[in-house]
Amino acid sequence: MYLIMVSLFATALLSLLLTPLIRRLAFKVGAVDNPNTRRVNKIPMPTMGGLAIFIAFNAANFFLLRKQYPTNQVWILFIAECVIIATGIIDDIYELKPKQKVIGITLAALVVYFFAHVRMTTLTVPFLGTLDLGWLSLPITVLWILAITNAINLIDGLDGLATGVSIIALFTSGLTGFFFLNTTSTFVSIMMFTLVAALIGFLPFNFHPAKIYLGDTGALFIGFMISVFSLYGLKNATFITIVIPVIILGVPITDTVYAILRRILNKKPISQADKHHLHHRLLEMGLSHTQTVLVIYGIALIFSFISLLYPISNVGGSILLTVATLLGLELFVESIGLVGSQRRPLLKWIGKMMKKESRLSTHLGKKSKSNKGNKGNKDNNNNEH
Repeated sequence: MYLIMVSLFATALLSLLLTPLIRRLAFKVGAVDNPNTRRVNKIPMPTMGGLAIFIAFNAANFFLLRKQYPTNQVWILFIAECVIIATGIIDDIYELKPKQKVIGITLAALVVYFFAHVRMTTLTVPFLGTLDLGWLSLPITVLWILAITNAINLIDGLDGLATGVSIIALFTSGLTGFFFLNTTSTFVSIMMFTLVAALIGFLPFNFHPAKIYLGDTGALFIGFMISVFSLYGLKNATFITIVIPVIILGVPITDTVYAILRRILNKKPISQADKHHLHHRLLEMGLSHTQTVLVIYGIALIFSFISLLYPISNVGGSILLTVATLLGLELFVESIGLVGSQRRPLLKWIGKMMKKESRLSTHLGKKSKSNKGNKGNKDNNNNEH
């Protein structure tokens, strides 16, 4: 344990030292994010910061923590990571089309599926039993990796946002896997904590006001690693093992799902970017850059705390917890207008119910006063007699 702790500290330190060097490299190779209508930065900003995280993470894996991992898993994951990093670097320099990025992520997903054997094979559904996914294992695994990777990429819109949310998600996943879920190997938790250390070393340069961005190099790499780590616990998937990573990643998944819904309702292409994401809405509500990031950190922490309740709950309790979380999430999303200021079905329904209750209370109040008045008149008449 002492060796692991020292290695994590060294990983954070290495990431801290590498980031200024990668910043200089980004300017030299043209990996720069120029201001435009969709960006919040006012000056050209170097991207490709994820390269520092990637180098620090793998330096720790191969030189400091090598004995903690199975040999074949480390090398296969490294090959898949290289595919993702190459995709990100090319995009940061030349800007790839969405379909081209999907190809890169898919290739990396196929590497871990066929060579590392990281995949979903069975699914246990409450009250229905265990289902063998069979040939569906491949498309479901690839779609899971694509979805989580792109979810992290989508929230990378403010200084330190994706980095901080990923630190919270990975740390919670590591704790959950190490202490609660028997399906997650110990080495996966150690890898998660190692990536957390690399992200912590990078965060001082990425938090507002940022000196360097993650870029697609970092966002795709982090998202890909989170998706693969979660799949180690989803080989024999159950309701609990699926829900926990989804809840932990509540912020990026929520932003992605509602972005897709918003574009469908507005009859726009799903891949078309806009400025109506979670962080954009909070900024429009009057929060500062830093306040917005800290609020979303807080939301991520709430999701993490909720996820820790699942391992100690039975199936019924987990279902109720999920329903309550979804209702609370929908209320929050509608209150900030994430889909649109006019699309607030749950809040409108609650409003109607409250109006009906108010009318009913008023009617009963009048009826009660009327009855009291009639009773008073009867009493007066009786007194006169």
